[in-house]
Amino acid sequence: MAPGGKGRLEPTTEAIGRATFLELFFDLVYVFALTRITARAFEDLALEEGTVHGWSAVTGSAKTLLLLLALWAVWQGTAWTTSRYDPRHGWLQSIVITALVASMVMGVATPRAFTTAGLMFAAAYVIAQVSRPLILLIALGPHLFRRLKVRMAIIFAATGVLWIVGALLPTDPRVVLWTAALLAEYLAARFGWPVPGLGRSTISRWDIAGEHLADRYQQFFLVALGETILVAGFAYSKGPYATAHAVAFGLALATTIVLWRIYIQRAGQILAEAVKKARHPATIGRSAADTHLVMVIGLAAVAIGYELVIDHPLEPPPPAWVAMVIGGPVLFLAGRSRFEYEVFGRVSPSRWIAVLVLLAVTPLLVHVAALAAAAAAVVVLVAVAVADARRARGHPPEAAAPPF
Repeated sequence: MAPGGKGRLEPTTEAIGRATFLELFFDLVYVFALTRITARAFEDLALEEGTVHGWSAVTGSAKTLLLLLALWAVWQGTAWTTSRYDPRHGWLQSIVITALVASMVMGVATPRAFTTAGLMFAAAYVIAQVSRPLILLIALGPHLFRRLKVRMAIIFAATGVLWIVGALLPTDPRVVLWTAALLAEYLAARFGWPVPGLGRSTISRWDIAGEHLADRYQQFFLVALGETILVAGFAYSKGPYATAHAVAFGLALATTIVLWRIYIQRAGQILAEAVKKARHPATIGRSAADTHLVMVIGLAAVAIGYELVIDHPLEPPPPAWVAMVIGGPVLFLAGRSRFEYEVFGRVSPSRWIAVLVLLAVTPLLVHVAALAAAAAAVVVLVAVAVADARRARGHPPEAAAPPF
C-alpha cells in the first residue's frame, strides 16, 4: 500500500511512525474546542456578583461535561482508526479531514449547544461518527472487518437519531437524549459493537499500531495542557495587573508545569513501550483512553478554576469554584494513578495520599481567599512531583511492566 492511498486498505500493526502532519493539524482544532468548553463553564460559574447558585453550577457543569465527552468521542474514534489503519492512506486522510471540520463546527457551537446552536453541534457530531465506518466500508472492500464497520455504522446511525431529535427539543429533554446516545455508544464500544444477527467483536484481539496510539494519547494530553496555559494567559491579559492577580497567574503557570512533570515521570514517557510489551495491545489502548479522558477532564477543570481565581483572587470562593480548583487536580491524580498501573502494574502511594489531602482541606477552602485554594493545590502537586523525583534518583530508568 503506497503512502497517498492508492492501495487497498488493510489493518496494520506495523511501526507507522509518529502522528502525521494532518493528525497534528486535527489536534490543533481541539485547542480551540477545549477553550470553548472552558468558556462555556466559566459563563455558568462566574456571575456578576462573584457568586453562583449551587444547583445551577452542578447542572451547568454536567452539561459542559456532556459536550466535552462528545468532543472526546470524535477525537478518540479518529485516533483509534489512524492507529488501526495506515494514516497516510487517502481514505484515512478523508476520515481525519471530516472529523477535523466536524470538530471545528462542534467547537463553534459549544457555548450555545443547549440553546440556539444545538442542531449545529448534533449534526456535526453525527456526521463525524457515521462517516467514519461508512468510509471504511468503502475503503476495505470485501474484507473480513467489513462486518464490524457495518455494526458500527448501524449503532452510530441509531444514536444519531437521538442526537438530532434531542437538538430539536428544549434543554432538559435534549440533555436526556444526548446523554442516552453517548452512553449507548460507550457501552457499544465496550462490548464490541454488538448488533443482533451480526454478532460482536472481542476488543483484545483487535490489531492496532500500539505505539502510534500511545503517541496520539500523549499528544492530546499536551493539547489539553496547552489549553490551560491559553486560558490563564487570556484571563490575566484582561487585567487588572494588581499583585493578587499576578500571583494567581503565577500559580496557574506553576500548576501547569507541575502537572506536566507528574505526567511524564515516568509512565508518560514510556506508554508506547508499555503498549508494545502488552499481551493485548488493544486492551491497554482502550484502558489508556479512559485514563487520559479522566486526566483531560481534570485539566479542563484546572483551567476553569484558575480563570475564576485570576479574575477574583481575594474573594472567598463558592463551593463550585473550589470544586474546580481542587477537583481538577484530584481527577488528574486519579487518572494518573490508573495510568501508572497500566504501565507498571502498581500505583505510587504519593498519588493517593495527595488525593486524600486535597479532599481533606476542601471544606476549609470556602472560607479563605480563592488564592489560598489555588496555592493549596500547587503545594500538594509539588509534593507529588518531589516524591516522584526522589524515588527515581539513583536508580536506573524503570522499564514498562504492563499487567494486560
